[in-house]
Amino acid sequence: MAEKPRLHYFNGRGRMDCVRWLLSAAGVAFNEQFYETKEEYEKLLKSGDLMFQQVPLVEIDGLKLVQTRAILSYIAGKYNLYGKDLKERAYIDMYVEGVCDLMSLVTSILILPEDGKEKQRCLVQDKALHRYFPVYNKALENQNFLVGNQLSMADVLLLDAILSVEEIHDNILQNFPNLQAFKERISEIPTINNFLQPGSQRKLMADAVYVETVMKILYS
Repeated sequence: MAEKPRLHYFNGRGRMDCVRWLLSAAGVAFNEQFYETKEEYEKLLKSGDLMFQQVPLVEIDGLKLVQTRAILSYIAGKYNLYGKDLKERAYIDMYVEGVCDLMSLVTSILILPEDGKEKQRCLVQDKALHRYFPVYNKALENQNFLVGNQLSMADVLLLDAILSVEEIHDNILQNFPNLQAFKERISEIPTINNFLQPGSQRKLMADAVYVETVMKILYS
């Protein structure tokens, strides 16, 4: 029996969160190694496993993968979440890049000083409403999935982004009926629904303690 993938990161969402989402959507159980002190993280650095000296790191199939997009591509390809051909894969990649751009705006809120957080929340709202969500809403006009006729990495990560933005602006989808239906539909997929339940490996929104821990490990 193959070993479960092992995820090396901090005990929070960050850049590993999309990996957790994708594995969970594929129905793949995984283990996690959390780094909570600078000494633990320095030991990982000295191991030579981090090609570019940064996490996330995922051990899977005897490989030690770094760089989030590379990890996602491997998992999506392995578990049939990457389209049926090169054309579909290209569209999946484009949609995923858009989601990642939006999520970078969301996650940056955590590291801003208090007087900058509200400005960033307003920026997230503006970009979601006028740049990103209109694209996805249109793409879902006459189909259940963003690309082709089956679930892909793009769908999984879009749901993650929708829920993350809703944590900041709870009525953000009111003018996007296709995204509302998409959210309900994809959330009902059994593997995804399991991940959304209390007690799963889904992480809560980061709090001040998590941010302080990560900053101390990386920058102290």
